[in-house]
Amino acid sequence: MRVIISGGGTGGHVYPAIAIANALKANYPGTEFLFVGAKGKLEMEKVPQAGYKIEGLWISGLQRKLTLRNLSFPFKLISSLWKCRGILKRFKPDVVVGVGGYASGPLVKLATLMGIPALIQEQNSYAGMTNRMLATPATKICVAYPGMEKVFPKEKITFTGNPVRSDIIGATARRTEGLKHFGLDPNKPTLFIMGGSLGARSINEAIVANLDLLKDGKIQVLWQAGRLYIDEFKPKVADLPNVKIIAFIDKMELAYALGDVVISRAGALSISELCLVGSPVILVPSPNVTGDHQTHNAMALVQQNAAILIRDSEAKEVLLKRAIELLQNQSERQTLSNQILTLGRPDAANEIAAQVADLAKQ
Repeated sequence: MRVIISGGGTGGHVYPAIAIANALKANYPGTEFLFVGAKGKLEMEKVPQAGYKIEGLWISGLQRKLTLRNLSFPFKLISSLWKCRGILKRFKPDVVVGVGGYASGPLVKLATLMGIPALIQEQNSYAGMTNRMLATPATKICVAYPGMEKVFPKEKITFTGNPVRSDIIGATARRTEGLKHFGLDPNKPTLFIMGGSLGARSINEAIVANLDLLKDGKIQVLWQAGRLYIDEFKPKVADLPNVKIIAFIDKMELAYALGDVVISRAGALSISELCLVGSPVILVPSPNVTGDHQTHNAMALVQQNAAILIRDSEAKEVLLKRAIELLQNQSERQTLSNQILTLGRPDAANEIAAQVADLAKQ
């Protein structure tokens, strides 16, 4: 079987793509892979690190308002389509997989025009622009949330959940290892704050505005401030030994193992991982995303009593106080943990791999 996986731009697209490839490699030995991404984006670094070949396209998104950047879009699209044509003719895939993001658009569209079956995977409860455009030519659409027939043809949809890294499953069993890795106290409850690899300014500011709540040292904090903000916020907690602030976390499975309560943005990948870990979580959706899709993602959990939602605009006033209240309420934490675990889809990557293999046979 020969498979091209295209898309990326953010970790929410890249890591599911890698998880799908890993599942295909494990379940269908001998499968050959090629990734297609956007030059300068995260996939160009992370895919080779995972052991897969990737080719980059000169492509970027079309801005939703009139900007100078949009003037170059037609040229980038023509360039990408031309390169995709060469890639498809040379690699001769049995099936192509689009995971969303700029690069999946031209590759999947051209593949379907050439008669190659295509599967697209939508991570969010609010479908991205690229996948919306690819819904008609795609053969199969794998989704992570119910109700997606509002935007996709119902007969093409398969509910699989989001594929996540295999080391996330069973992360809570590694608590002792996590405490040692991050140098934390095994006798204190832990609040884990994550704002993504770049960071989330509003979450960071909400913590700093309420540091008095942490000065008694009764709880400890593992705080991923993000690469953009670490230099700004690290000095502010220099006199708080119970607060460990870092820019980026490579060993996410160990961080998840520690979180008695987690504060997080509501990206699709983060939510899918939290559903497998079972952490009691407070979600603070980013207001700076297309279609406010993080709020849609968060509400899917809130409606099942599986998470707490705090609006970005309210974070400075209530976020840390609510997190500490939750740390002190064992019963509420247990309810949230039990409910979020029911939403986990640990076999998502294998289910998607099976769908890919089925398309290849056809």
